[in-house]
Amino acid sequence: MRGMNKTNKALTASLALGLGLTLSAAHASPSKITAQSIIVNPAPTELKVDVWTDKDATGNANPTYRIGDPISVGVKVNQDAYVYLFNVNADGAIDLFFPNGYEDSNFVKAGTARVFPRQGAKYALNIGGPAGQDKLLALASAKALSLDDIAKFAGDQGFAQVGIKGQQNLAKALSIIVNPLPANSWVTDVAFFRVNGTQASDPIKPAPNASIAPGERQDGSIDQAMADAYDRLKGQASLGDPTIYATRWADGWWQRFEGVGAYGDAVLLHANGSSRAYAVHGAIFKRYLDLARAENGVTRPPSRLGWAAGDEKVIPRNTYGTSGLYGFFQNGALYSTEKYGTFWLQGAVLKTYQGLGGSGSFLGFPLRDQYQVNGAWTADFEGGSIRTVNGVAKVYRK
Repeated sequence: MRGMNKTNKALTASLALGLGLTLSAAHASPSKITAQSIIVNPAPTELKVDVWTDKDATGNANPTYRIGDPISVGVKVNQDAYVYLFNVNADGAIDLFFPNGYEDSNFVKAGTARVFPRQGAKYALNIGGPAGQDKLLALASAKALSLDDIAKFAGDQGFAQVGIKGQQNLAKALSIIVNPLPANSWVTDVAFFRVNGTQASDPIKPAPNASIAPGERQDGSIDQAMADAYDRLKGQASLGDPTIYATRWADGWWQRFEGVGAYGDAVLLHANGSSRAYAVHGAIFKRYLDLARAENGVTRPPSRLGWAAGDEKVIPRNTYGTSGLYGFFQNGALYSTEKYGTFWLQGAVLKTYQGLGGSGSFLGFPLRDQYQVNGAWTADFEGGSIRTVNGVAKVYRK
């Protein structure tokens, strides 16, 4: 959420604040927009939903989080229902964090408490700001709802991109969605938390003023894999000077560098036990960090990519006139162009793409992250697409 950082980005639109607007339709579910509860069902209903945060299990208080803090959100229904969880940030930006591409379904069984992220989840929720009052909205419905007018799920990192801004706009859009439902078939609940502008501790420590050598740890020892990589890559010309000591990161080490010209901000990193470190730069490094931040708060590499498995490479201009960069990782790859952006590929999609020649093939560069359609992985490129069918990748030309 910008109140809560994750894979998705809060997108915006706005509507002036209003009071108590009631929308209804014949034989349909009425809905009431309120300043405090966002949207409520004034009709009596046996269906109940409760939402809370890890700092307030009652869901009735208003706990405080610092920017950067992890947060978990719990929800429970008393009848089988489809649950939708939104966060309204202090600046009006809206996040939809459940359903998402990491959970099997947003169907919640009666009496079952669900916590997000669940233990072992491949994503994390962290407070991202801005400072101020945030509101969590849980909407439970006996019937699955289409949120296509609010959010698109084919976007980035497994989370929806929300196309509206402001509590009132969210309430208005949800009113349109629930109005055709039977009056007793949906219900909402709201929980609150405040965001303190104080930054929580950052896993990336600022550099001391003293000169630091490539691969130097704070205790004065040298990480030889990093020192060797700096020499191999002619580091003064491609990485610049270190900005932090070589620092332990999850089950490995990394060291950040100031970057040089077009190479951009850079890092050398490797897993424990590896005798070889690799460099990641600029836009690819930024996306790598963004994925890690969304998934785990930058406490370890993003699971969809893992550790770097090769130095970043420049890709020459292809038949579409596009050039870019390529970062290779244990579990996937990042392709970056100024024209389209920086996107990840993995699994059968990546293997098939690289087997055809990657960005130099008729497919060209990816136009977005690979995504799921009806449970099957899909990726779109300049010249076509790759779709997995029953686990087998199939290639389509434009």
